[in-house]
Amino acid sequence: MASMDSSNEFIKAYQERFEKKMKENEIALLEHWKAQLDKIASMRPESIASVQIQIKKMAEMMANRIKILKKD
Repeated sequence: MASMDSSNEFIKAYQERFEKKMKENEIALLEHWKAQLDKIASMRPESIASVQIQIKKMAEMMANRIKILKKD
């Protein structure tokens, strides 16, 4: 019975650490892409075309990252 309790405590502690790490990773990811968007938002573009180019570059960066993550 005691080993069952310690197993449950271990699983609960491990799950809490896992969830905390997942949350930290999500925050880091969102901070990265927010910084990319902030760069685009702070630009003083001469035309809409230049903004579209920057958005397309960012979309390509995201697509490349997704492709890399899916390989793992």
